Amino acid sequence: MITPSYPPKPSPGDRIAVISPSAGLPELFPRPYELGLERLRKDFGLEPVEYPTTRRMGATPQERADDIHAAFADPDIKAVIASIGGDDQLTVLPLLDRELIRANPKPFFGMSDNTNLLVYLRNTGIVGYHGATVMCELGRPGAMHPQTAESLRAALFTSGEYELRPAERWNDVNRDWADPATFDSEPDTRPGTGWTWLNADRVVEGRSWGGNLEILGWLLMADREISHDLSEYDGGVLFLETSEELPSGAEVFRTLRNFGERGLLRRFSALLMARPKTWSLERPNRPEEATRYATEQREAVQRALKTYAPDMPAVFDVDFGHTDPQIVIPYGGTVRVDGPARRITVTY
Repeated sequence: MITPSYPPKPSPGDRIAVISPSAGLPELFPRPYELGLERLRKDFGLEPVEYPTTRRMGATPQERADDIHAAFADPDIKAVIASIGGDDQLTVLPLLDRELIRANPKPFFGMSDNTNLLVYLRNTGIVGYHGATVMCELGRPGAMHPQTAESLRAALFTSGEYELRPAERWNDVNRDWADPATFDSEPDTRPGTGWTWLNADRVVEGRSWGGNLEILGWLLMADREISHDLSEYDGGVLFLETSEELPSGAEVFRTLRNFGERGLLRRFSALLMARPKTWSLERPNRPEEATRYATEQREAVQRALKTYAPDMPAVFDVDFGHTDPQIVIPYGGTVRVDGPARRITVTY
């Protein structure tokens, strides 16, 4: 069993690699990407360094793997961040040099399809960071959400405990990046709803594992990066989120059922379930439809827990998914879930 360790942190003034391990969407939508780079420089004091495929759609898996290797091998690069997600990073994993990356541990930030690389890094012995891509969180119109910026700053530059808190205001309705007017004003937000707790009768602490549910399902199907020795997950804290493709409640349940049938679900000591994204440009749900979708997803998760891990503490609507704000979760790092006190603490 490999226990992941925290890599050295960058400092303001350091160089940070910006890569596109999935889709090279900065080529198609330069405005949010450039805005994200500007904030890395001005708000965080970091110097972004781009790679050959960072702004190129259609790069091969080998070309993207080469950029990952170059970013980790360069001693002048102190951290790595993804531009955005995608849907085929699974094909990059077999091309990666595990020993090169293990010998050059660095903080990596990404989410969604970047769950692939986060799982890979955890298995390589490196704590990664789920959250804060350049185009989505750093490139948010108007300004970064204050909770996202605070969490990212803490994860980038500090070590130690960081307490999560429910979003006071949040949003999951995105405007079209192709429309220049999108960046003229702040996104509309609505009041937060707090967290919902289940089996909140104990305090648990463990190493985190999880990320995007759809990607984890693909890893299971491809038999890649998920250990057959399930004891590696004993006592860990599972954290899950769903994407802008809005998987149905039935699909969420079936994926978790597969986790359960494999014996994986019951290994964890607690579950953090992200606030689901309920709206997309392809599916612009009305408010009542969005509420129904979120309810169906929660019921699907609860149904799976009732079947395979009925006593597991669970917290719903934590803000680390495809919604705004997005709190950074250390991947393979320590997470404490305090049910009686209704507190969640991570260690950056």
